[in-house]
Amino acid sequence: MRIHSFRLLAIGAFAMLGAANASAETLRVGMECTYAPFNYKTADGELAGYDVDVANGVAGIIGAEFEFVCQEWDGMIPALLANKFDLIIASMSITEKRMEKMDFTGPYRFSTGRIVGAKKTEVNLFDDAGNPIPENFKGLKVGLERATTYSSWFEAELPDADVVLYDSSESLYLDLQNGRVDIIMTNPMKAHLKFLSKEDGAGFDFKGPVVDEEKYFGIGVGIGLRQGQPELKERLNSALKQLINSGELESYAMKIFPFKLHKDEWGQ
Repeated sequence: MRIHSFRLLAIGAFAMLGAANASAETLRVGMECTYAPFNYKTADGELAGYDVDVANGVAGIIGAEFEFVCQEWDGMIPALLANKFDLIIASMSITEKRMEKMDFTGPYRFSTGRIVGAKKTEVNLFDDAGNPIPENFKGLKVGLERATTYSSWFEAELPDADVVLYDSSESLYLDLQNGRVDIIMTNPMKAHLKFLSKEDGAGFDFKGPVVDEEKYFGIGVGIGLRQGQPELKERLNSALKQLINSGELESYAMKIFPFKLHKDEWGQ
């Protein structure tokens, strides 16, 4: 697997003297780089998206230089633990299972899931309380991205479902279009922007309510780091709170969505 690195200098408003300091702190940041609109490469090869803006904002506040490393999602946590990079800023959900191996800052974005399928496919997959109805998933082939909260949710809540795992969201949507799977579960914000609002997604829609069980999806997505680094974690948390309270975090979201992606109380 080839890993591509991208460098970005980020200098805090209060750290002008550090700009000329050759010994400025450098932190390596793991990122999928294919997860539009949150982290992806533009036609010019530049990294862009909500996660990238968050990373730039945090780097600016703490006065550090961030070196981005593109990493396939399935190997993201193992690479962090193997010291291939220092942080993960890649829309990774904060969950109890992940926190057994690593640490997180507070959240900077919501984390939810939702089923997508063809409009012509008439299904009743959830009851009035929002709980899945296992028997109604029978006969449906479900597409999920590998090693995600969505696959974990299906494994725990619907273990008998006929699941097909994918290494990328691009393959997931393509097989949904081609009828190789009947439904998929993914991030609703990404589904709207990348698929449902496009011509290819005109015949598809959400099937059921938002799934946001904290047990699986956590309280949101945060910056991941190795355990045992309380000082770094505090610096990162302080930077995130500053971005929330200054309105910068909302401005990052408004570049893409007509609404913010965080709760104001996260800044307290």
